[in-house]
Amino acid sequence: MKKILFFICTVVALCSCYNTGEPRERVLKIYNWADYIGEDVLEDFQKYYKEQTGEDIRIVYQTFDINEIMLTKIEKGHEDFDVVCPSEYIIERMLKKHLLLPIDTVFAHSPNYMNNVSPFIRQQIAKLSQADEPANRYAVCYMWGTAGLLYNTTFLSEKDVESWDCLWDSKYAGKILMKDSYRDAYGTAILYAHAKELEEGTKTVEELMNDYSPEAMHTVEEYLKAMKPNIAGWEADFGKEMMTKNKAWINMTWSGDAVWAIEEAEEVGVELDYIVPKEGSNIWYDGWVIPKYARNPRAASYFINFMCRPDIAIRNMDECGYVSAIATPEILEEKIDTTLEYFSDLSYFFGPEADSIQINSIQYPDRAVVERCAMIRDFGDKTKNVLDIWSRVKGDNLGVGITILILASVAGMSIWMIHKRIQRYKRQKSQRRRRRRK
Repeated sequence: MKKILFFICTVVALCSCYNTGEPRERVLKIYNWADYIGEDVLEDFQKYYKEQTGEDIRIVYQTFDINEIMLTKIEKGHEDFDVVCPSEYIIERMLKKHLLLPIDTVFAHSPNYMNNVSPFIRQQIAKLSQADEPANRYAVCYMWGTAGLLYNTTFLSEKDVESWDCLWDSKYAGKILMKDSYRDAYGTAILYAHAKELEEGTKTVEELMNDYSPEAMHTVEEYLKAMKPNIAGWEADFGKEMMTKNKAWINMTWSGDAVWAIEEAEEVGVELDYIVPKEGSNIWYDGWVIPKYARNPRAASYFINFMCRPDIAIRNMDECGYVSAIATPEILEEKIDTTLEYFSDLSYFFGPEADSIQINSIQYPDRAVVERCAMIRDFGDKTKNVLDIWSRVKGDNLGVGITILILASVAGMSIWMIHKRIQRYKRQKSQRRRRRRK
């Protein structure tokens, strides 16, 4: 609740609409995911910008929860956001549509902190490049992570959830939550459908998750429909809370949400854990870009550079639970946890000196996990087909869990309204009595 109040106060303080008479170069419009930035980071950027340029900057900070809504505002509405934070497939789509401006890398009195991005991350972002538009010139990765299974260790062992198979197991019916994400659902279904080929090495995770042939889409739809009876709800954000309250046992979710849920659950005596199934999964990347219609690209570049500073990256990670793309010795030192009983190979991310370190494996997956994951690319002109599949799979069935949640919310609201009406009636009756006494 304190974080929510802080965020509301920050928005009120910083995000009021700027006056039409105010010079636009003194305003920076940021469009980001909710709960995706550290406390006081925006204020500290204003100080940094003043030190660098000698100029004051006012921030208009807005949030979104769906990539496509953000993209529509920019592409169709020509919104003049200066810097936004889309996911990798939207970055690829924006590059295809020439909707991005290059990011400046020369600053008045500051080093280029963007060089702190892990070479591994740069290689992944480079895959999004288009002709004459190298992706790393137009996008800087902010956070990254995996998709996997958050599970309740009281009811399930690691062996029970080592395969995506558990989502299709009827003994868990009504105890499973799925992210309301057509891309992650597509990837999950296609990998499970070809589990044998993956094990034999005749198929790869990358080629399967990016196979949009009619045969592949038919397979995905059949498998998702077969899984549907087990699903308690398709969730966008409420899954974390339901897991911490023992309302569900399995949640197909993202690593950052898993970190948050595990920490929250521990405080109330609920034990949760997270795993990337053996078949493999999606590995995703969110990055900063400057849209075509930005009116202050200079300040946007300074902001992106500031967000790549190691101390700022640590603060942002601590706030949201996700993992920064920044790979510096300061961050490695900050994140090493000698109380852990296992060691991970993070040489792919931090360099050869990190081939056996004690570090949170949910946030920083071991090399072996990363090697069985891949990025889901933009569906392109097949997006509508995949969305149609998702619509047919979900239908009008909200699932038992979410239905109960909605009914409980409606009931609670009804009780609250009745209570308010009774209070109002009593006040009116009391006022009439007082008037009669006069």
